[in-house]
Amino acid sequence: MFKKIAIAAALAMIASSSFAADVAGVYAGASVGSTKVDGLSGHKTSLIGFVGYQFTDALAAEASYGRVAKYDFYPATVKMNQTALSVVGSVPMGNGFKLFGRLGYNYMEATGSAGSYSHTESTSKALYGIGVSYAIVQNVSARFEVTKPSSDATNVALGVAYKF
Repeated sequence: MFKKIAIAAALAMIASSSFAADVAGVYAGASVGSTKVDGLSGHKTSLIGFVGYQFTDALAAEASYGRVAKYDFYPATVKMNQTALSVVGSVPMGNGFKLFGRLGYNYMEATGSAGSYSHTESTSKALYGIGVSYAIVQNVSARFEVTKPSSDATNVALGVAYKF
């Protein structure tokens, strides 16, 4: 009896390790979204590029950079950029869908300029979010995500990722 259980466990480990080999890999993509900053009127367009490494079906690390928002206050302009590094955990939901969450480090920089005057301020905070992805084909997935890049901003985005 013990031999049968040991053989079954060994076969399961071999099968899962070959499955994990298909899952692991580098991916890259981009997202377009809308950012709302508390205290400022309107939603602003965001454009963020990202690259990541999928360790297992449930765990990845991801780095991103992009423009979160741009506000025009005549005669001044404020541009908000972010650089982030996060851990992404996901749970398969079936039919190509996955629910995922992220937690990471975010460096946010806001640069205001008016004429020849320019001033930059930055902050480093936690980044967190939740989303859902859908595998369109084996190496391409679409995703919808809501993140908090700072305590006073919320970003809602739609993106595409390609796995190499």
